[in-house]
Amino acid sequence: MTGEAQIGVTGLAVMGRNLARNFARHGYRVALHNRSVERTRSLVAEHGDEGTFIPTETMSEFVAALARPRTVVIMVKAGVPTDAVIDELTGLLEPGDIVVDAGNSHFADTRRREASLRERGLHFVGSGVSGGEEGALLGPSIMPGGSVESYRTLGPILEDISAKVDGVPCCVHVGPDGAGHFVKMVHNGIEYADMQLIAEAYDLLRAGLGASAAEIGDIFSEWNAGELESYLIEITAEVLHHTDAVTGQAFVDVVLDQAEQKGTGRWTVQSALDLGVPVTGIAEATFARAISGGVTQRSAARGVLPADATPLEVTDRAAFIEDVRQALYASKVVAYAQGFDQIAAGSETYGWNIDRGAMATIWRGGCIIRARFLNRIREAFDRDGALPTLLVDPAFTDVLRAGVAAWRRVVAGAARAGIPVPAFGSSLSYYDALRAERLPAALIQAQRDFFGAHTYRRTDRPGSFHTEWSGDRTESEA
Repeated sequence: MTGEAQIGVTGLAVMGRNLARNFARHGYRVALHNRSVERTRSLVAEHGDEGTFIPTETMSEFVAALARPRTVVIMVKAGVPTDAVIDELTGLLEPGDIVVDAGNSHFADTRRREASLRERGLHFVGSGVSGGEEGALLGPSIMPGGSVESYRTLGPILEDISAKVDGVPCCVHVGPDGAGHFVKMVHNGIEYADMQLIAEAYDLLRAGLGASAAEIGDIFSEWNAGELESYLIEITAEVLHHTDAVTGQAFVDVVLDQAEQKGTGRWTVQSALDLGVPVTGIAEATFARAISGGVTQRSAARGVLPADATPLEVTDRAAFIEDVRQALYASKVVAYAQGFDQIAAGSETYGWNIDRGAMATIWRGGCIIRARFLNRIREAFDRDGALPTLLVDPAFTDVLRAGVAAWRRVVAGAARAGIPVPAFGSSLSYYDALRAERLPAALIQAQRDFFGAHTYRRTDRPGSFHTEWSGDRTESEA
């Protein structure tokens, strides 16, 4: 079987295993490799009837099984393990071969690796793959970066195995070097915000209605039939309807309230800070997970810090539910708008020329943040590819206009009741900051000039100025 495989997968944990099966199910001959040979054998034993698998035991045997130009997909843990596999592979590959990192690598690592392999004549593709283990098997959203030349070979294969919406593959060439992994990072950041917003909505509904988890699950099921339709709303309803087999309680009530994270949300916030993009919803969602895991601080504060709060008073159940729904939708729009702003900033900074409308298109299926309103986002960028923010697109301005009063009632009510809504609140503050005629940043800049002579600009004439604060307070042009 030497040289017959059309694509190879090394790293056969759950994601790699399912991706290899997806390739095989679509008729591709797939070479398999894993550091532990037993995983390779078990995949063939359990799923060998799904297509043509070519199992190998060593990396050299694996490479030899691939037809030229060779295409290798790496599915191992990000960081040092990925570098180790790349180092082992590159000594066996030839110019023109393609190496695909389909894990959650940091885009800066991808840029470094792409430049290094390019010097050896190899194509390195950092590709985001979203959809979890089910998506990897049944059709994920795929975000490949790398060279245009590599996509000519790789693109048709990835488009073939990706999710499809209205017959359109959820896969597109994102841009050079680290563009694919950058977009996947931002996708995950938006995912953090979306999940936090949903959790805050659940918390508000439970506090305001005194309803059971299952009853709130019914509300989320209803929401999923409307403009909030999305994968995350759908699975939220399922989780809330689930009963714990051991205790008979609502499953959500027996899960420890400490949310973990693998780091992509943190990377998104760090990158946004570097780019100067305010992704406040994503940041608050990331910090909310950190607070949930702050056991020492939470234990010390519980029962000690005064609340001076009043319970939520709900006199109209239907109206309250609708307020929370509208606040959730408005906050969700802000989170996605901020994410797309970050993509635009990254694209400009690194010279990637990313099509934001195309990103909305490929996120409509397969990925975790897939949602009905991504069609609206795609349409917005179709109308204006240079849109400064989604919030000023007429369709989204209408959404915000319809929901802003409810949004304010929800955030204010939560504050009075002592219910933390960091993502709802920060999203509303961001909205208000954008629409403000004037911000208190003028005072901050004056302070900076006072203590550090950082200068300031004036509203009435061009140029930069400095005031002699410690002297006679005369002003001079800097």
